[in-house]
Amino acid sequence: MLNTPQNKEDLENFQSFDDMGDDHAGSSAETPLRADAFEMDDELKMELIAKHFKEIMHILGMDLTDDSLKGTPARVAKMYVKEVFSGLNPTNKPKPKLFENKYKYDQMLVEKDVTFYSHCEHHFVPIYGKAHVAYFSSGKVIGLSKINRIVQYFSKRPQVQERLTMQIAEELKRVLETESVAVVMDASHMCVSSRGVGDTNSRTGTSYFGGKFNDESTRREFLDYINSPSPK
Repeated sequence: MLNTPQNKEDLENFQSFDDMGDDHAGSSAETPLRADAFEMDDELKMELIAKHFKEIMHILGMDLTDDSLKGTPARVAKMYVKEVFSGLNPTNKPKPKLFENKYKYDQMLVEKDVTFYSHCEHHFVPIYGKAHVAYFSSGKVIGLSKINRIVQYFSKRPQVQERLTMQIAEELKRVLETESVAVVMDASHMCVSSRGVGDTNSRTGTSYFGGKFNDESTRREFLDYINSPSPK
């Protein structure tokens, strides 16, 4: 059985998190992980998640003998470990290769409208939207698909949007060996639209500007480009 509040202190703690609602305390720029997070292999993780998710469904009153539901715990477990939270495992981290900037291209390069799907770490419901990334070469360039892969890797874990933005920016700076990186993210949060306040129209924006992007005219050029209508 899953743990439930057993005493007054447990109940008060449970209620305090409930009262917090959509507010959340700050956390580190690193995803909070235990030191032993990857000592358990994926197969065992999926087995245990399926077991516990089956118990959650049972508590909710679902009939797990129904043909439509009996495979759900295993499907959810596989989705968590192999898909939507696969970015937690460092073995899945992209290993981008850099190439010589033989064209001597010294202007900004922009990868616009990179679709990402993540999950809010407070309610485990989706965050989804677009990421816009730009950089100035320090003598090396990166394959465009690798930028997308870096965005996807850090998205595929329980997240807050501010941390996600910073993690993508810091990884790009490290890989590209330049401070001149910009990241803008525009997202919808299902924890806002599908529960709580129920606002289906609001979106959340976060940004990071480093190096040359701290120059107002350079930043404006980048923002003007990502805000311009895309060709149909």
